[in-house]
Amino acid sequence: MKTLSIVLNTVCVCVLVFMALSLGLPGVDARAAEVDPAPNEVRESCNSSRSIHVSGTAVVNVTPDRVLIQLGVQSNGVTPQLTEAANSATTYRVIQAIKKQKVDEKDIVTDRYVIEPIYRDYDDLHIKGYRIYNMVAVTLRDIDNVNDVIIAALNAGANQVVNVEFYLSDLRKYRDQARELAMIAAGEKAQDLAQAAGADAGCILSISENTWSYFSGGWWGRNNNLWTQNVVQNIPQGSGEGDALEFGPVNLGQISVRAEVSASYSLE
Repeated sequence: MKTLSIVLNTVCVCVLVFMALSLGLPGVDARAAEVDPAPNEVRESCNSSRSIHVSGTAVVNVTPDRVLIQLGVQSNGVTPQLTEAANSATTYRVIQAIKKQKVDEKDIVTDRYVIEPIYRDYDDLHIKGYRIYNMVAVTLRDIDNVNDVIIAALNAGANQVVNVEFYLSDLRKYRDQARELAMIAAGEKAQDLAQAAGADAGCILSISENTWSYFSGGWWGRNNNLWTQNVVQNIPQGSGEGDALEFGPVNLGQISVRAEVSASYSLE
């Protein structure tokens, strides 16, 4: 019995010590109370009851580094066999001429092949011959070679230049850059307007964005109307003026990557 009494007394003492320690550490509850209100304090510092809505625009002009040329070879003949033979021979000469301009074979493909009958007249179903359209698509990684490739293809028998399209191999990088510049422009505009009204621009409440790109070369593509733009940045390509194409049927322009953002800021 004496042993049992000692054990019970020991257990009671341990319980009392545990309760005393628990009651003697108010800092635990205090720290827990300090952690919980933090999100509420952040939300309260961003007051959405007073806000300002602005837009920012940025344009990054970049010299293209890739060119897609679509060349057409059209052949006419009395029979499909003769027409196809003539077209194949001409297309072969065109491709060989393009290869001599240091263009890899993997960058030369047949993009379109169409054979159609030629009727005696519009209302007559009598076929007097056949016509073949064969389109050769060439991807140039050397943009200085555009004019030489076109002239070589025409001399070899190509009789159509269907399209010449300039583009960027790393377009995403410049889209991200234009978007960042547009966001900076929007923030600067918000702060200027807020200070003009005797306030400060605070946190961002909402953002919407629109980004696209377009070719600004040639007489039809030049866009000098920049009054709506906040930021215009020209990215140099290579060493400068020496990289421009020589005068020829195609002159090099620029790819304009444009980003527009709309953002709402709280007013403090």
